This record gives sequence, structure tokens and C-alpha cells, in this order.
Amino acid sequence: MKRLPIPDDVTGDEIDKDVRQELQSLPKTLAEDVARNLVMVARLIDEDPEGAYGYSRVALRLASRVAAVREAAGFAAYATQKYSEALAEFRAARRMTGNTDLWPVMADCERGLGRPEKALDMAGAPEVQKLDKAGQVEMRLVAAGARRDMDQLDAAIVTLQSPELASNSIQPWTARLRYAYADALLAVGREGEAREWFAKAVEADRDGSTNASDRLAELDGVEFVDAMDEDDAETETVVTVAVDENTTTDDEPAAEDEPAEEETPAAEDEPTDEEAPAAEAEPAGEATPEADEPKIVQIKDTTED
Repeated sequence: MKRLPIPDDVTGDEIDKDVRQELQSLPKTLAEDVARNLVMVARLIDEDPEGAYGYSRVALRLASRVAAVREAAGFAAYATQKYSEALAEFRAARRMTGNTDLWPVMADCERGLGRPEKALDMAGAPEVQKLDKAGQVEMRLVAAGARRDMDQLDAAIVTLQSPELASNSIQPWTARLRYAYADALLAVGREGEAREWFAKAVEADRDGSTNASDRLAELDGVEFVDAMDEDDAETETVVTVAVDENTTTDDEPAAEDEPAEEETPAAEDEPTDEEAPAAEAEPAGEATPEADEPKIVQIKDTTED
């Protein structure tokens, strides 16, 4: 059997105690080997799903009769969009344990396989009542997604309307629930309400599980530009400084050279030698600052890359 390299710092002790207890049915050396592969699955599943999938297959070949191994293999397959394989592993794990915790993700696999009607049937099954609050919220999210798969956009909105959505309490699922609701509202053109719920999702998204902040900025017309973009020919920096009224700089004529209480000359007037150039004069219509107050000057520094 081909094994994958595992860093020396991975001992297998990092796994959950319930999983470790399941592995006690295996010989000690084999249990340690399986545990280390499961740790690698957990480490890689978010950043490198394909890598996690590889380690899950090794663990599955070593201990296919352990429910925790079948579950880990299911999640690794799910992360790589191998929905048929994931569904088979989840079903096997459920048969071994008898619990319903995997019911929502199994329904989402049905969606991934292009069977949203089956996902909706599962959303109405008695198993949903056996789920904890987090599981029921997950099932609601899957059901709303299935409605959208079937172009039932208004029904998707209604599906997400729930006490959990209306609650001000922040739970692990709150950001994702609010985000899904905002996205559903936007899909039917209710942009104002969508913006409100994207903002609420941002408030609840403490671990960055959604891109609600980006969606909110997009609705507000905010565009983020990389200041270090190599394609930009030049970078302009505006520096705001405070200078005394009587201080003379190279970029500004001395205060005594400016006509007292005079308007900036019209564009067609030729400036005299004693007058400040029109481009550097104070904006027309602004009062001259008092002598004892500092004046705010903006200096533009344009640097060629």
C-alpha cells in the first residue's frame, strides 16, 4: 500500500478523544498510523482539499470499518466535489453509528448530484427533528439552496425566515444564515434589504467564514485597488501637513505676496510679477485664515515607478 509522507510533528494524539476511542479497536501500531493520517486530513481539508483526500484514502484502506474514518473520507470527498463518493461514505458512517448528524451534508450531496428534489424530501424527513439546533439550521440552508436550484427564489427566502434568523444572538451559524438570506434577497432584486442583511452578516462573521464584507462593499460601489499594482505608471501620494501662516515654502508664495482680501484673478487675467500664480492661489471664495491659526496644505508627491 502506498503511504503518503507525514511530518514528524504529527503524532496522532491531536485527534478528538471520541475518534481515539473508536481507534482502540485496532492494533496499537495500526491505530497510530490511522490517527496520523486523519490528522493530516483535518490539517489540509480547507487549504488543500486534494491533499486531504489523498490521506483520507490511505486511512480508509487501513481501517474501513471505523465510522470516524468513513466520515473523514466523506468530508474529504465532499471538499473535492466528489459528491457520489462522499454520499456513500456518509451513509456507511451513519449505518455504523445510527446517529443523524450527517443528514444535512448528505442532503447537500444530493444537491451536488443534481437532485434538489431529493434534498427537499430529506429536509422534511423525521430525521431533521433529531438534529440539534446547529444541524437544523444547516438543513434549512440546504433546503433554501435546493429551492434556488429549482428557480424557486421566493420560496428560498421564505425557507430562510426563521427564529434563528430574527435572533440578535450570535451563534456559529448566524453569519452564514444571514449571508444566505441576503444573497437570496439580492437574487430577486430586493437590493436595499440585501444590503441590510449583508451588513448584519458582517457583524456576526467573527471568523471570516463568508465574504459578506466584499459583497457589502460591492453594493456600496466601493472598489478596492492595489496601490502597488505594477501596471500603474505612477503612484500619487497626498500628504497633509500643518504650516504656520507666516512660513514660506518652495511650493507656496510668502503670505505678504498675496493680495489681502482679494479674489483670485480670473483665468483670463495675466498675473503681474508681484502676484502669486493663479494655479497656486487660495481657492476662490475662501476666507484667508487668521494669522495665529495653522493652515492645512496638501502637497502632491508624484513618483514614477
